Amino acid sequence: MKLIEVKDNEEMSVEVCKLVKMKINTLATPVLGLATGSTPERLYELLVDEVQKESLSFKNVTTFNLDEYVGISGNDRNSYRYYMNSKFFDHIDIQIENTHVPNGLAKNISKECENYESRIEELKGIDLQILGIGRNGHIGFNEPGTPFSTQTHVVELEESTRKANSRFFQSLEEVPTRAITMGIDTIMKSKEIVLLVSGEKKAEALNALINGEVSEKFPASILQKHPHVTIFADEAVLKSPVMNL
Repeated sequence: MKLIEVKDNEEMSVEVCKLVKMKINTLATPVLGLATGSTPERLYELLVDEVQKESLSFKNVTTFNLDEYVGISGNDRNSYRYYMNSKFFDHIDIQIENTHVPNGLAKNISKECENYESRIEELKGIDLQILGIGRNGHIGFNEPGTPFSTQTHVVELEESTRKANSRFFQSLEEVPTRAITMGIDTIMKSKEIVLLVSGEKKAEALNALINGEVSEKFPASILQKHPHVTIFADEAVLKSPVMNL
């Protein structure tokens, strides 16, 4: 794993934007794995700016999002499809049919997971996967205890994860209890992974990732075994007293 220190989320977003731009301009038909949440939001804004300046095009890009809640529509403001459309896809020249987010309202959720996995495999995997990390070590929505061999599947969300995401909802009760997520095996098949870590609250998780054992009790630990992982971490994380670098 390669660790790159940045001052803050702004510098992180600028550096990762350069990396994404290079990947898109290098490959004929790039496949990107995307994440949601507050950390990558500025990254998407910068990529939109690049498209509007006509220095970048997503016409030949295909995207796959890590996850989606089960039980809410893509038109729901709290869905990840809505997030991606409103903050990113609606503002760039990507073909909407090339943007993939799991369907949380699918009648057959198991089949939806199988189809999602198949679509990724058909395109020979993800070229560049953007990841965040949960305070309990989850990547995607793969909670502690998830087998490393897991492919796209339905997961029961831990209470800590639901509480962390409740800031986007009116109340904790509104946060769905299940989600569809790319599996750990699916993520690990990505050719390159970029992990974004921002804020002191993520310091314990990053320290465990860097210094801890590889264990299904801490899903992100499997990244130690990936051949091409770059971690971008800000000063708030790296200067925390819990870090042991």
